[in-house]
Amino acid sequence: MTINTIASTQLSDEVKGHRTSEYPINPIFLNRWSPRAYSDREVSEQDLYTVLEAAHWAPSSYNDQPWRFIYAQTDAQLAVFHSFLVEFNLSWASKAPVLILVASHKFRENGDPNPPHSFDSGTAWGYLALQAKLLGLDAHAMGGFDREKAKIALNLPDEFELHAVVSLGYQGDKNTLPEGLQKVEVPNQRRPLHEVIYEGNMN
Repeated sequence: MTINTIASTQLSDEVKGHRTSEYPINPIFLNRWSPRAYSDREVSEQDLYTVLEAAHWAPSSYNDQPWRFIYAQTDAQLAVFHSFLVEFNLSWASKAPVLILVASHKFRENGDPNPPHSFDSGTAWGYLALQAKLLGLDAHAMGGFDREKAKIALNLPDEFELHAVVSLGYQGDKNTLPEGLQKVEVPNQRRPLHEVIYEGNMN
């Protein structure tokens, strides 16, 4: 039995035929993808906080933990988030029951610049997405939003950089999406590994 045959027995039906890995990895990495269709099922506070707790345990330079998560789950809160999403993202993300803004503090506690704040916050997003999948939820990070508008709407000081808005919820029927998005509502594959790794240098 090959490695991929072993792994495929643990893959969700949804990703079979769409995703394979060249080397053995935990199926969670293949099962996690970024759907756009959401059902109207609510996310419990327990599950929301579990997802945010996992994100908070990401590693960071000097354990500075520069990430900040601002979440919206009430109609009034979601309406504020909808006001700064670009039209394309609003066309599908408006159905998500939870939206989370990922931001990070650009400075360390002593006032020095913190160059890896973005890198560390990206790791936190990855933890968030994997924990969501473990709970049967789906998370989709989007960069298409008006950052200045969001800063004002959410009272974010200038020392914070805004990275992404994450939609969180249970996957819904893709037929509820705009027609153009229905065709791409499938798990995507990755480039072959040899295209993104280099030994020693980039030659």
